[in-house]
Amino acid sequence: MVVKVSAGAILREGSVFIALRGVGQHQGGLWEFPGGKCEFGESAELALSRELKEEIGIEVCSSFLLMELEHDYGDKTVCLSFFVVDDFKGEPKGVEGQLVKWVPLRELQGISFPKANVAFVDKLLDYYSTV
Repeated sequence: MVVKVSAGAILREGSVFIALRGVGQHQGGLWEFPGGKCEFGESAELALSRELKEEIGIEVCSSFLLMELEHDYGDKTVCLSFFVVDDFKGEPKGVEGQLVKWVPLRELQGISFPKANVAFVDKLLDYYSTV
């Protein structure tokens, strides 16, 4: 079974907002781009908006899909839709008690992410080096 997930790189002034996955979660203890599972029949974009409102308390005003990929972790396969959120309302925070922080884009490669996120980090850095 493939789990469909939407995640977003929330950008502001050259930094990106990331959250630490809880130790009891799949890939726990690693940093992530906020987001979550798509509900049945829900588009990736709608799932992103819903999850970011629930998880970090922001309303997405503008986003675009940067890449999609499938990754097999052995115990589960995820199909990830990675978005860039370039406009939002509210101040992101760890609504569910998760540790969160803003990180300069240039420092992303030094952070421990789940393996499926590594290609997105590379794509994001490549995209913003040419914009």
